[in-house]
Amino acid sequence: MDVKTSKVAVVTGAGSGVGRAVALALFQEGYRVALLGRRLEPLIETATMARARDMEYLVKSCDVSIPGQVRAAFSEVEKQFLRLDLLFNNAGTGARAVPIDELSVEEWQAVVGINLTGSFLCAREAIRLMKQQRPKGGRIINNGSISAHTPRLYSVPYTSTKHAISGLTKSLALEGREHGISCGQIDIGNAATPMTERMKMGVLQADGREAIEPTMNVDNVARAVLYMDSLPLEESVLFMTVMANQMPFVGRG
Repeated sequence: MDVKTSKVAVVTGAGSGVGRAVALALFQEGYRVALLGRRLEPLIETATMARARDMEYLVKSCDVSIPGQVRAAFSEVEKQFLRLDLLFNNAGTGARAVPIDELSVEEWQAVVGINLTGSFLCAREAIRLMKQQRPKGGRIINNGSISAHTPRLYSVPYTSTKHAISGLTKSLALEGREHGISCGQIDIGNAATPMTERMKMGVLQADGREAIEPTMNVDNVARAVLYMDSLPLEESVLFMTVMANQMPFVGRG
């Protein structure tokens, strides 16, 4: 693919897990990719895994909960690539699985800052660029969660933010119409990443017991994201759920 005609993507949380898998898949398809995350070393590892030396890419340390860092990162994207076609709003975190009365305000704020405020800040910068570039338009894909539908026990901060992401997705999908900007959301269930390693040992269920849960290949999540972005901007997957088929989600509890 001619690099001059390839799409430009920003992936947040690109140093591990779903973010890394999606970034690698985008590189494979010829995208020029900006890898964002709080730590440089894992981002460099992602670029190395993609053998990105012969591709145009950007590695940028960025805490998505800090407005100035987000603004600076997207400014570099604009300077290097001149446009943006896809934002995969992926960076996220969770808190301890404890009852709400044992959860500190600081823990709550940390999850809200990354999962919700971070997604807002990145979307705001992406839309600003997508509206002014020529040709204008682009796509935002928010990483939701099956927790955007049904919570796990003791997951108040994470579940609350993922429900809020669904509202963000719908609002951006509506607001972006007149500017050729499409917004959708992928809700993932038990993709096999370092974050879900604990599921092999057993995780807390709604009835208080612990049980091992099946996981799915994270590469299939990346394939789903590629499909969502393969559509013309006049079409959109508003919500997609990709999950391990035998996990306790449908009928959870």
